[in-house]
Amino acid sequence: MTLIHDGVSIAEAAEATGVSTHTLRYYERAGLMLVPIDRASSSHRRYTDADLSWVRFVARLRTTDMPIARIRRYTELARQGESTIAERRELLVQHREQVRAQLETVAASLRAIDHKIDIYDKEITHS
Repeated sequence: MTLIHDGVSIAEAAEATGVSTHTLRYYERAGLMLVPIDRASSSHRRYTDADLSWVRFVARLRTTDMPIARIRRYTELARQGESTIAERRELLVQHREQVRAQLETVAASLRAIDHKIDIYDKEITHS
């Protein structure tokens, strides 16, 4: 998708980021956007490339179950600039550990499922 100089509509932003228009509005209301979303003269939202990139990042954090409050905190820190880089990094390091633990749990569950399928495969073969 090629962006025009004044940004894209909320529908186009939803398509470009893979989140719904409802979610985009929610992110804005919840204080999860890095900067306020520009509005066209018609008062319709206009999303820039930077806005879309930020939405994708927030969506990834949500996909990994980062709580809204923690995303809001991260966003507030990012707005403050370079002086908060260490704190933002630490927030992400902590979240990375939680994501790694989730991955280990899912991997163990997948192994259990695969084991059960193998048992069924052997039973079907010997029938």
